[in-house]
Amino acid sequence: MFERFCLEAFQSGLSWLTILRKRENFRAAFLGFDMRQSPRSGPADVTRLLADPGIVRNRAKIEASIQNAKGRAGAARRLAALVWSYARTQDKAPVTLADVPAWTPTSKALSAQLKRHGFGLPPGNGYAAMQASGVVNDHLQACAFRGSAASLTISVGCPGPGRSAVPGRAVRLSGPCRSAVPAGPDRPHQIGADG
Repeated sequence: MFERFCLEAFQSGLSWLTILRKRENFRAAFLGFDMRQSPRSGPADVTRLLADPGIVRNRAKIEASIQNAKGRAGAARRLAALVWSYARTQDKAPVTLADVPAWTPTSKALSAQLKRHGFGLPPGNGYAAMQASGVVNDHLQACAFRGSAASLTISVGCPGPGRSAVPGRAVRLSGPCRSAVPAGPDRPHQIGADG
């Protein structure tokens, strides 16, 4: 989940395709997004990351990611469970992209809760992370994946294959219909499937 939050921040204002193409570089630069090991010593890491051509070199985004990693190792285990605690039943599916909000009162509440835990994540980025993680299913009503998203179950937020962040709870795979990752019969909206 920490990786998702960082990548959401780096994506802001850019194409998801740009971020996904650099994803492995981000993982190397941020030591696998392990919050206990991610760069957090301050100015030296900022300088090193600003010189790394394999990632998005934006000082504010780099500093925010480092700040989110500082002292948050204890929260890392609970992060996915915290995000999933904001899952709500949706009354109806959006009909057009105009019906898909940029943020919701729920994502605003999640953002406020995350801030209390030391994470800086604006409500819009929080909603995008909720979409990508499958917490909300905002596939359009006519989308072929709307029904399949409701029927697929996976473990999300896990630190490794098959380990769920919320023990005993199966969750639904979902993602926005405008996902940057092409869907196919073998990988419907896979961006949200890896925790």
